[in-house]
Amino acid sequence: MLDYLTAGIAFWMTLFGVQESLLEFRLGYLGRYWFLAISASLLLSFLLSAPITITLIIRFTVDPFTFPGNVILCAIAAVIFDVILSLAQWLILRQTEMTPRVFALINTVVGILVYFLLVWLNEGSLEWSGNPIQGWKTVIIFLAGGAITGGVTGKALDFYCERVEQRLIQLEREREEKERLRREKIENEIFERKKQEREKLEREILERKMIEREIALAEEKKWYEEHGDDDFDYEDEDED
Repeated sequence: MLDYLTAGIAFWMTLFGVQESLLEFRLGYLGRYWFLAISASLLLSFLLSAPITITLIIRFTVDPFTFPGNVILCAIAAVIFDVILSLAQWLILRQTEMTPRVFALINTVVGILVYFLLVWLNEGSLEWSGNPIQGWKTVIIFLAGGAITGGVTGKALDFYCERVEQRLIQLEREREEKERLRREKIENEIFERKKQEREKLEREILERKMIEREIALAEEKKWYEEHGDDDFDYEDEDED
């Protein structure tokens, strides 16, 4: 018969081991501490829940095998494990911008629900103190349950991060495109302004030359009028 502790170790260690392999890319260097941090939190959760459970069984005669004693003990253990495990995962997830911190709570709640479902389905094969070798079939069930749960939750987070990453890439491309269009607009405005200034300058130069020519013709005409020159054709000069 397999005991509850061995079943729990088989389930949770497999779950977080599979998650670490799937999330190592998303978590970066923090992925190397995922399994270690959560293993430590599991140990701490057990050390906290065990004295409370034993105290309730011995001093308050809570029966762990009948209702409502089994529900009370499971609820207490679930709350302790949920808080400690969620905190450990949250401390890692909060250091990355890509992964959502709420995954810590969701991951823990899903894991606890699946674990209790496996315990309920295999209650006849479990006892408080058993032999893991004799219960190898039950071990395989909990290992498979942990692997499937870890794979589903890990892949779900990986898929979510991938979608967020694609969205960020799309937003960055849109930002770059807007920036490019803005630069082109500014460059076109500068080009048009310089073109207008150049055309204005050319018109001013042309007008100034025409005025200078008219002044020169007027002075030349005045000079001939004062000194006289019968060969000078004023009409031709005016036409020129």
